[in-house]
Amino acid sequence: MARRPLPTAQETMEILKRLRTKPPRRPPMPMGRSLSPLVKALDAKYGHGPGALQARWKEIVGDALARRTEPTKIVKSRVGGATLELKVDGPAATLVQHQAPEILARLDLILGQGAVTKLRIVQGPVRVGADKTPARPRRRKAQPLDAAAEAELAQGLADQPDGPLKEALKRLGRAVLRTER
Repeated sequence: MARRPLPTAQETMEILKRLRTKPPRRPPMPMGRSLSPLVKALDAKYGHGPGALQARWKEIVGDALARRTEPTKIVKSRVGGATLELKVDGPAATLVQHQAPEILARLDLILGQGAVTKLRIVQGPVRVGADKTPARPRRRKAQPLDAAAEAELAQGLADQPDGPLKEALKRLGRAVLRTER
């Protein structure tokens, strides 16, 4: 079989003029438009999550606990209500644990009856304020002891040898004497 020769450039242009070309493709729809119904359905089914709680958190738990806690996520359960995960600043975890029934009752008022049935407490640094920076505990400046108390402390430690142990005992003694005031 003999090979057919390729058309010349002029013949190619005539062939292309005779053939009907495909119309240009339409650009795809904006993704937001096609996802909008899906997002609305998911929002109706699962709610806004911890972001909605963050705005009203001070109203739910009160001023004192709001500074030491923050809702991090809501975990849906297959059976029953969801679990709200709270990040709590160390020692406040006990307070949150004891106030859990009241917090759950307030959540029922805002999210609906049975929306959140459990609290999961995770200890860690809590972000506070509009800038979302971790809260730092404020240290009070230690008040100096009066001269009589300082002399009494030095007299009590006079028989101890100089060194790090004596310095640690002095610091402990000053802290104890300050709290006794």
